[in-house]
Amino acid sequence: MAKLNINGSMRDVEVEADTPLLWVIREQVGLTGTKYGCGIAQCGACSVHINDNVQRSCSIRVEDVKASDRIVTIEGLSTTSSHPVQKAWAAIDVPQCGYCQSGQIMAAAALLKRTPKPTDRDIDEAMTNICRCGTYQRIRAAVHLAANDTSKI
Repeated sequence: MAKLNINGSMRDVEVEADTPLLWVIREQVGLTGTKYGCGIAQCGACSVHINDNVQRSCSIRVEDVKASDRIVTIEGLSTTSSHPVQKAWAAIDVPQCGYCQSGQIMAAAALLKRTPKPTDRDIDEAMTNICRCGTYQRIRAAVHLAANDTSKI
């Protein structure tokens, strides 16, 4: 039995200790916004925040997460899509297929929390998630747009 703080709610989950956090979030808790992409922490589709740091949940075992750790998924970023990054994503119309976008949004939100006014270089270095559709220019534009609304981050 593991006790996890996901989106501000304590959850008891009964899984093997080496179960990836991604599968607990999706299969045990039922929050399917966090996506499976590669399974080796390269693509970023599974990105979540743990204690305000963006992490690839496919490579984190449940036993490595403490009950005191704060896990935030895309569903917990804002229930009304009112987070500045989510608003910027909609305004710029970033997604093409959309599969990677929850991970992209989580990475961008973590970047803006650390670096409220990022340069293009800051964005390029922080946004290591892969987008098969190649929406990188729109992602960068949306991060800059969201940076103008960071008072709510």
